[in-house]
Amino acid sequence: MKIVITGGAGFIGSSLAKSLLTAGHDVSIIDHFSSYYDINRKEEHLEEVKKAGPIKVHVFDLLDQEKTDAHFRDHAYDKVVHLAALPGVQYSLTHPHDYIDQDIKVVVNVLKAAGDAGVPHVLFGSSSSVYGNRENGPVLENEANGKVKSPYAAAKAGAESFCHAYQSLYGFKLTILRFFTVYGPWGRPDMAIPLFINKLIKGEEIIVYDRDQSRDFTYIDDIVTGITLAFEQKGISEIYNLGSGTPIQLNELITSLGVYFPDAKILDGTFRPGDVRHTWSDISKARDELGYTPKVKFEEGLRRTIEWAKKYHAY
Repeated sequence: MKIVITGGAGFIGSSLAKSLLTAGHDVSIIDHFSSYYDINRKEEHLEEVKKAGPIKVHVFDLLDQEKTDAHFRDHAYDKVVHLAALPGVQYSLTHPHDYIDQDIKVVVNVLKAAGDAGVPHVLFGSSSSVYGNRENGPVLENEANGKVKSPYAAAKAGAESFCHAYQSLYGFKLTILRFFTVYGPWGRPDMAIPLFINKLIKGEEIIVYDRDQSRDFTYIDDIVTGITLAFEQKGISEIYNLGSGTPIQLNELITSLGVYFPDAKILDGTFRPGDVRHTWSDISKARDELGYTPKVKFEEGLRRTIEWAKKYHAY
């Protein structure tokens, strides 16, 4: 298959690209190398991708509608996996308009360009943040009610609505994938697990904002498997949770990190506005319809991530 991954120089995008290249697909990446985190890190991602096979890299900002339209006119893709986005809950509190640009306007540009070009299948990388603050039990796909907690989450929820609108207009197959707290080697450096590990390797203190919070931490390999399984989706327009199905309290994360870093210095901070207290995915739909079954337990995923980080920071 001929597949394009927007945001392909990022954590999830580059991991997906490696997997697809290994499987023998024709893979292209579109990325404008946002400076949200170190651009050099994204260059390193691409170097890792290139080890898996020849990759076509197109560098431009999808916010430019003319360039986006021209690109999709000039390239015939079987699948568009739209992962390009400005991430980060806390950053969205102070830069909300950037999220309207990169997480809504860009999505509209890609959807329209893909529709005009006749792309048969569009997959959109959404987020568990669309569920807002849920205190009890795992969430099903039909339980997103729009009551979100941050501009980032609002942008993702709005982008999902545009996905449905353009699917209706163009008739392409649509898959919305809601990712739950993805971690693993090469993980995004501003997220809790890689941030904590990086600081602990350097002997620095870490700040935990409310240990009673919990997250459905999901290992990157399971996310990549879930995206690939969604290529075979039967329905014309579907939403799937991709998580581990097992929430982990931050207090449990801290205890697990202490096994590897017994001298860890930990400060307790207060709960931050914009964050949600708990995430917990019900993955029964993805399991039943796609055959999605997470393989990597949290303890094993954390061990792999720490081993990778120690090697990475040793260079």
